[in-house]
Amino acid sequence: MKQRAAGKANKAAMQPAPEQGFDEQTYLRLNPDVLMAVAEGKFQSGREHYEHYGRAEGRLATTPGGLPRDRIIITARPGQTQEVPRAPHAAVDYVYLSSAGGLYVSGWVDDSLDRLETVELYVAGWSVAFSAAGLVRVMRPDADEVAKLRGTHATGFWGFIYAAQRLPLGKCNAVLRLKSGVELAFIATIAPMDDMALRDLMLKGITTAPYLGPRYFAASAALGEMIGEQLADFNRMLTRRAVSAPYVERFHQPGRTPKASIIVCLYGKPDYLPLQIALFARQAGMEAYEFIYVSNSPEMAEAMQRCARIAHLTYGLDITLILLSTNAGFAAANNLAATHARTGRLLFVNPDVFPKEEEFARRHLALLQDWPTVRTDLFGAALYYDDGTLMHGGMYLEADTLPGFALGRKQDSTILRVEHYGKGAPGEEPDLLRCRPVPAVTGAFISTERGWFETLDGFSEDYIFGHYEDADLCLRALEAGRPAWMTDLRLYHLEGKGGVHLALHEGAATVNRVLFTNSWLELAEGGLLGVAPEHPALRETAS
Repeated sequence: MKQRAAGKANKAAMQPAPEQGFDEQTYLRLNPDVLMAVAEGKFQSGREHYEHYGRAEGRLATTPGGLPRDRIIITARPGQTQEVPRAPHAAVDYVYLSSAGGLYVSGWVDDSLDRLETVELYVAGWSVAFSAAGLVRVMRPDADEVAKLRGTHATGFWGFIYAAQRLPLGKCNAVLRLKSGVELAFIATIAPMDDMALRDLMLKGITTAPYLGPRYFAASAALGEMIGEQLADFNRMLTRRAVSAPYVERFHQPGRTPKASIIVCLYGKPDYLPLQIALFARQAGMEAYEFIYVSNSPEMAEAMQRCARIAHLTYGLDITLILLSTNAGFAAANNLAATHARTGRLLFVNPDVFPKEEEFARRHLALLQDWPTVRTDLFGAALYYDDGTLMHGGMYLEADTLPGFALGRKQDSTILRVEHYGKGAPGEEPDLLRCRPVPAVTGAFISTERGWFETLDGFSEDYIFGHYEDADLCLRALEAGRPAWMTDLRLYHLEGKGGVHLALHEGAATVNRVLFTNSWLELAEGGLLGVAPEHPALRETAS
């Protein structure tokens, strides 16, 4: 996957803070314990404390040019502070810190006339500044009433940074800095929060927050500034933790050597395992396949074990069961399952995908023999709704414009969208069923050569839960000169029925679309947009 340029400069980073002179206001802000001691009369000034103790303790004395934005700065050891009065036209409501270093802040400010520039948090031991451009802005009717605002303005805000290390809790000095130089200062308590609970809080907020203007446009614009990249890094840490210690159980026939591995990721609905195996088991030649089911729902463990055991005894097919302790998402779960495959051919199949033709199993293996490898490295299939209309005949890219006036920004922005060829079309449309190279195929069914999949580094685990990792994989293949192909293999796909969908999954899909755009907009605009892309890798003569 391309290294994303957007947002990388804003990543939370830990760095030492060297001493350069002395500034009273900065010293008190960076050291809340000293601020409290001065307020209690124990010292006449911050300078007095610094001369007697602070210099020897290595405390930060000044930050020339202001605190670097969106960076964690190590300063001194933890201390205590006392609460100070709040300004009536702003507030810092919540500051949450997870054990892995995820930092969330929310509040509100009336910056309708004097624009917010930074939200800064100073704790004994570390500090951070959030750029206003990287905050999500939302409507806060309660704050509007307090500030006596008339008209429409997004007074609320929230932001997130992932420090990738444990930070101390405690009181913090929160400063809202406005464009005019006005500073609004508060004392806030940093509360602990579980890593996954913090991620889910933000994902739900992305979907349900009361934005000013079009919700999706506003959320996408805010995530594109910074939070999307930070969330991706935070989620990657959670994903790696989730797949680090899986439970694996095999139900195999002794002496059998399969030729292809069908990998299925389950979430929330264990009953699709026996249903899918029952329908595939009717296929001639299925003894050449093994099934690998990976579960992102730990609460389904008992049901999954029972279903896998009964299916194996009933149909005699080889089944490997992988149980995870939490939801690792589509990409990580499938990547893990691929490492447990015993064959060189991987079929990634959604749990709500079933064969439409009686000879699917044999025809699939025949394609691997009859087609050149450039076509079989990675290919998809025609997928149908249960009423016989086409659901998928390959995927292509479109670009949507997010109008600047709707976002309160100076210029418009662009965000990519993935569409399916022929969605809802009659099932026998010949142009849609023609074997051909396409920009991408859906992750509901992907057949790929294992070595090529591993060369591409598998599905990108940057994406949260699911959405866009299938198109991302295909675009990496296309960029390498070996695009995905469509075949005339046919299966049913009960789109969206194979798993449980929650509000936080919608938030994740929004984040993923932003990340996908950051990675692939340049390539897409270079001849890959629309139903008839002109990218040279898609010329059929090249195959």
